Amino acid sequence: MSTLGAYLRLVRAGWVLLREGVVAAFPGEQLEGAPRFGWRVAKLISRRHSSGRGRTERLTIAVDRLGPSYVKLGQFLATRPDVVGHELARDLATLQDRMETFPEEQARAVIEASLGAPVETLFRDFGPPVAAASIAQVHPAKILRGGEMQKVAVKVIRPGVRRRFYNDLESFFLAARLQERFAPSTRRLRPVEVTQTLAQTTKIEMDLRLEAAAISELHENTKEDPGFRVPWVDWERTGRDVLTLEWIDGIKMSDIAALQAAGHDLQRLATVLIQAFLRHTLRDGFFHADMHPGNLFVEADGTIVAVDFGIVGRIGKKERRFLAEILYGFITRDFRRVAEVHFEAGYVPGHHDVAAFAQALRAIGEPIHGQPAETISMARLLTLLFEVTELFEMQTRPELLLLQKTMVVVEGVSRTLDPHFNMWRAAEPVVSQWIERNLGPRGAVSDLREAGMALVVLARQAPELAARTERLSREIDLMAQRGLRFDPETAEAIGRAEARHTRSGRVALWVIALLLFLFVLQQF
Repeated sequence: MSTLGAYLRLVRAGWVLLREGVVAAFPGEQLEGAPRFGWRVAKLISRRHSSGRGRTERLTIAVDRLGPSYVKLGQFLATRPDVVGHELARDLATLQDRMETFPEEQARAVIEASLGAPVETLFRDFGPPVAAASIAQVHPAKILRGGEMQKVAVKVIRPGVRRRFYNDLESFFLAARLQERFAPSTRRLRPVEVTQTLAQTTKIEMDLRLEAAAISELHENTKEDPGFRVPWVDWERTGRDVLTLEWIDGIKMSDIAALQAAGHDLQRLATVLIQAFLRHTLRDGFFHADMHPGNLFVEADGTIVAVDFGIVGRIGKKERRFLAEILYGFITRDFRRVAEVHFEAGYVPGHHDVAAFAQALRAIGEPIHGQPAETISMARLLTLLFEVTELFEMQTRPELLLLQKTMVVVEGVSRTLDPHFNMWRAAEPVVSQWIERNLGPRGAVSDLREAGMALVVLARQAPELAARTERLSREIDLMAQRGLRFDPETAEAIGRAEARHTRSGRVALWVIALLLFLFVLQQF
């Protein structure tokens, strides 16, 4: 029944997308055969009033109708242009995670169940919700901290949201498996693996203790950063379903007029923002991955404060070195070095020619150096770079795509603050300083220290590794002599599972066909 429910939810989602004109909004004149026929049918099924809307508006309406799970799905896919394409990724990036608030009584019940104490003993002046998203909503309150009364933001999980998400995730996995089965050309995009990443991301986001840990780590990392900070977390009043953190009083970075009226230096804010992002990425390998203007506030003294850490990104030392060297290589026009970095990192297969790859990179870099610096987009550069690497069989790197998406957003915010913002001039001090510390003599000493520690760990594990190798060798010898065998119970279980899957699949397909037939009949 679970599989059948997933099929039915998937059919409903497809029907909503068709009716709201999302499918019909995509260009289909160049299609041929069955795809073109399907596109024409989609245009017939679309609501008549949807034809006057743009594709982004149609998509927003459809996703709002489908609910919070699909808002999160859209926001997640916006970080994967390799899967949905750059055009659709831009549309999905505009989806706003705003929902109706739920009653304060339910929020109080969630807090008391999670923290094990009445709201009145935990907080002072606990107020009604001021903002609501698909997963949680925020209430203002006050607490006694350090002998002083301080205002806090209390984030409370939406009741029943986990069950709704888990049900919809079944449909997402079903769609991914069907895609892999019936569209072999898309298997290289690994749709099931992408869905697993979404599921893991969502599970993490629905445990507010993990978001609190991310905030706490970033708070520690940014203590000494000029002009940028992260709120503190009140761990005493934080649990799986409740997150309590510092209340931020400031002007949203999306309100340019208010920032100007308050006398803030917009050019300085643009520079501080991009340098802070690059510092977190290169120095810490841990960055806020949802830095749109609504999640950034400017305090009275000009300090930028980031909020909402549901999406964060991590990149390892190898990826940080890769990012720094390619950025610095393009700044200095050393395209050969940029090409070599790709090969050294193992991103481009070794059978390709380094010189040919450097030539392709020059085709990207030279036109950029012929433009005024303030018109050069670093985000656009990375987009072109990933397009070129596809020609050289570079495998999808999800962590780099999330980084690219975040850089697009951050750069866009900086250019909104200062239309003549020089991205390269702002980035150069941070990038060059990181290269000096990590790729120069100091970096070599650090690498030797890490290599020495790795050898010590390996030496400690040597006896256990030797024992495992001996056991594996014996098992391989036995397998070679006797062959690979299943016990009777295992073989019987596999047969039952396969038969059950086949029956449920057939029943579900007949139900889908009948529902689609009834839906179409309603239109004529």
